[in-house]
Amino acid sequence: MSTTAAVAPLTTQDAETLVTAARTAAEAAGVTVSVTVLDAGGHLLAFRRDDRAVLISGETSTRKAYTALQLNAPTADLVDAVQPGGLFHTLPTALDRPLLFIAGGIPVHRDGRLIGAIGVGGGAPEEDHGFALTAMRALA
Repeated sequence: MSTTAAVAPLTTQDAETLVTAARTAAEAAGVTVSVTVLDAGGHLLAFRRDDRAVLISGETSTRKAYTALQLNAPTADLVDAVQPGGLFHTLPTALDRPLLFIAGGIPVHRDGRLIGAIGVGGGAPEEDHGFALTAMRALA
């Protein structure tokens, strides 16, 4: 019999908090971004693309979130791993959607368990990463 306590899943309210915090941080920096939040199963919980954002930023934010979720690591930490000689250099890309190893995707944990991921796209990778980190602090 397992005695593992249940962990509350990422809710739509949590997802909206993440989106709002990331967008607010980006707007304060004068950057237009798209934000995607996925639950632990990779299902879309929240998405926001500003009309001023380039269209590809929506796909970028989604792929960043998906990559962070699948590998349970911030995408900023994975960039070197996909370079020749890196740990994931030969990682197959025949998953549900291609992975994207550019900063801006962060897994979301609760009580030490992976419950989802956020992806931010539209700014420079370092900016996107910062906006996602700001969003994570708003969720805490």
